[in-house]
Amino acid sequence: MKPQVLSSLTYGMYAIGVKDGNKPNACICNTVMQLTKATPADNPLVAVSMHKANYSCGCIQREGVFTISVLSQETPASVIGALGLVSGEHADKLENVRHKVLIEGVPVIKENTCCWFLCKVKEVVESGAQKLFIGEVVAGSDESVGVPMTYRYYVEQLGGVSPKHSPTYLPPELTFDKSSGESFVCSVCGYVYSDPNFGFEELPADWTCPVCRMPKKAFVRKK
Repeated sequence: MKPQVLSSLTYGMYAIGVKDGNKPNACICNTVMQLTKATPADNPLVAVSMHKANYSCGCIQREGVFTISVLSQETPASVIGALGLVSGEHADKLENVRHKVLIEGVPVIKENTCCWFLCKVKEVVESGAQKLFIGEVVAGSDESVGVPMTYRYYVEQLGGVSPKHSPTYLPPELTFDKSSGESFVCSVCGYVYSDPNFGFEELPADWTCPVCRMPKKAFVRKK
């Protein structure tokens, strides 16, 4: 079986809010699912899968709390790039992203998101390099606004890619730029410039990667 076949599975796009002590942080995740429904006696349970090497994974493990912000199709690609393609261990990923911090210390993203949920960890299941956090939804939005973004929309409409630790990661295929005889790939997020009718070198000096907003100089030339 070719790994590309797994892309037939459906995914959403979510910002997972975490904290490390008093420092709020967030990351992008596409593996979130509802496990149980809400009842008068019990809150619903959801599951979030995250790679053990991710900084946010350790934060959830230590603090036992996280938020889920459901991204809409109107969420800017730059927000996804800022939260999903840079580690928050030594950077303030929320510096240029509109958000609020709940009294529990975890952030909720406000950049055109549909809704949000506050979750407390009930159980942690380890499987290989992944940890599955099962959380109880204890608070959240009263209604959802907008159209949720799917992973397919992110890839096909925004030209998005997954970081290496994501279960949906595939090595980027180099796109041939006919105008120059070379291909150009973002060294930060792996986005490939793929317009054969407009050469990479013809782009203005202030052009930035549409996914992670890195400058033109972040792209590398591969023959």
